[in-house]
Amino acid sequence: MSAYEKWGGIDGMADGGERRGVRLRVNGREVERTVEVWKNLADFLREDLELTGTHVGCEHGVCGSCTVLVDGEPVRSCLLLAVQANGVEVRTVEGLGEIDRLHPLQKAFRQHHGLQCGFCTPGILMSTVAFLEEVPSPTEGQIREMLTGHLCRCTGYQFIVDAIQSAAAAGSPTAQPSKPEWGG
Repeated sequence: MSAYEKWGGIDGMADGGERRGVRLRVNGREVERTVEVWKNLADFLREDLELTGTHVGCEHGVCGSCTVLVDGEPVRSCLLLAVQANGVEVRTVEGLGEIDRLHPLQKAFRQHHGLQCGFCTPGILMSTVAFLEEVPSPTEGQIREMLTGHLCRCTGYQFIVDAIQSAAAAGSPTAQPSKPEWGG
């Protein structure tokens, strides 16, 4: 039961209120669902699509753990309503690699101990993918500046910086899935 259901939805609507259809592409797969207009993208990904790699921390867009790529740009999915994502391309951490075929950035994080509890890691990975697309050979300062949008309580950030530097030096591929072609 979500918090909205538990405490009566928006404006006291216990049933959650109005629902709308959404159509988007998630990790290269076209998805269509009907969702409550108040449901944020993070909850939609986790609850409706069972993509639980997107973590919800602060629910205010501060911690960065819910970061996903929307049309290639990092977005705090706790601040975007699912209905606002209609017609976009969303990439989550599940779209990076699989357990037996990790993305080079994931391999670098593992190799350099860039994660401990792992709660913040999916959001950091997604922001880093977009960052390395824009800045393929970043300085340590640029990496640290990018990381200011993420809270990590475990690592002290140095291992994360080391992992990102390693991935960048190796020419980590960060290619995005193709843009949606909806047809008609």
